[in-house]
Amino acid sequence: MAEHDSPYVLDGQVGYLMRLATQRHAAIFQSLTLEGLTAMQFAALVRIAEQGKCSQNHLGRLAAMDVATIKGVVDRLRAKGLTVTEPDPNDKRRTLISLSASGQALLERMYDRGHEITEATLAPLTPEERTALVAILRKIT
Repeated sequence: MAEHDSPYVLDGQVGYLMRLATQRHAAIFQSLTLEGLTAMQFAALVRIAEQGKCSQNHLGRLAAMDVATIKGVVDRLRAKGLTVTEPDPNDKRRTLISLSASGQALLERMYDRGHEITEATLAPLTPEERTALVAILRKIT
């Protein structure tokens, strides 16, 4: 019997299992985050800290978010006072985003939380399994 001829069992499907793992991670993130920061907002802040001033479009690519999603994330970060914007001196049509002092301070406090979140997410795994999982995820993304 060919592999695709076997019965379809949802509990054995990679997409379903990845969704369950993502839901578990999201719940852990929300329980440990500071000031209501979402995982996507945290990712955007980290990318801004790594990159420095950047356009919204570039930030979206760096954080793996589509145009509509990154716009909403940036709007919410600005509303929380975590980012600031300024015109790009090289292109007046474009705005550059950077961390505000509050954003930098929150990000520095969130780094430890980020490690705790990862630790809690990977808690059921052995050190070897953790290394393997991260390597496999990198390979398929």
